[in-house]
Amino acid sequence: MSVFRVAMFSAKPYDEQSFERHKPDNFKFEYFKTKLTENTSDLAYGFDAVCVFVNDDVNEEVLIKLSRVGIKYIVLRCAGFNNVDMSCAKRLGVKVARVPAYSPEAVAEHTIALMMTLNRKLHKAYNRTKEDNFSLDGLLGFNIHGKTVGLIGTGNIGLATAKILAGFGANIIATDPITNDRVVKLGVEYVSFEQLLAQSDIISLHCPLNESTHHLLNSQSIKQMKSGVMIINTGRGGLIDSQCLIDNLKNGHIGHLALDVYEQESELFFEDLSDSIVQDDIFQRLLTFPNVLITGHQGFFTREALDQIATTTINNLDCLVHNRNCKNEV
Repeated sequence: MSVFRVAMFSAKPYDEQSFERHKPDNFKFEYFKTKLTENTSDLAYGFDAVCVFVNDDVNEEVLIKLSRVGIKYIVLRCAGFNNVDMSCAKRLGVKVARVPAYSPEAVAEHTIALMMTLNRKLHKAYNRTKEDNFSLDGLLGFNIHGKTVGLIGTGNIGLATAKILAGFGANIIATDPITNDRVVKLGVEYVSFEQLLAQSDIISLHCPLNESTHHLLNSQSIKQMKSGVMIINTGRGGLIDSQCLIDNLKNGHIGHLALDVYEQESELFFEDLSDSIVQDDIFQRLLTFPNVLITGHQGFFTREALDQIATTTINNLDCLVHNRNCKNEV
């Protein structure tokens, strides 16, 4: 039985553990900590496929180099594929597949965790009580019950988020080019993008990043929001123009901001930079605001999600290699 060799880039110990738990005997994964770039693509020499994550750069130059060393398959262990030059991949005959849904509940639950932590200032309360400070001054929050929450994007993650918010008794509105009947059944009202901006007390992003959604939230769209609005982004960093966030935080128009993704995260997230000087001035400025909460792209990070990523990715490879229909091919 011939062994199919896969080079996995941006690999972490938890990736190795989950993939080794589920891989069949005829698959061999080799795990590279480095990101896939023009400078690291030569590491794929001698492999049959590469496996990449959100911050690997699969641009035209990388694809050409991969094709030259015989790579015919690229599998993403994530839903988004905006980091892949798809037109070039098709031109070169390189097949690409993704994991369109991996425990949407994981991301939805993290969304709510960010929302509640910001609102009830749990991070501040935790630090206070560690120092025997039990004052409630500065910890005032608000009820989610009765507030209007706007969901931008109502796919699997948006649906899972809506289910939780319905339990809070929130008034949920949504915008999406495609109406999800399961979301409608929850009592969610679909409105225009402009209506959602104007009506929402909380706005949560759950849409893909593409040409039409890049910088969807910018200086103009943020001006249309309620003063003091809460913004949560667990989607993709490029959905928000990061620069305009600072001015709107300073003038109080944005009352709360939570980010699990960041536009320039490829230089930051998934690495321990505690002994380094972070050079991103916008990111560093965001961290100074008391009403900003940032996590390092961990919304997906549950045991269940990692297992689903591994099994789906392996199944995608198996289908592509054996020329079977792969429902996750892009």
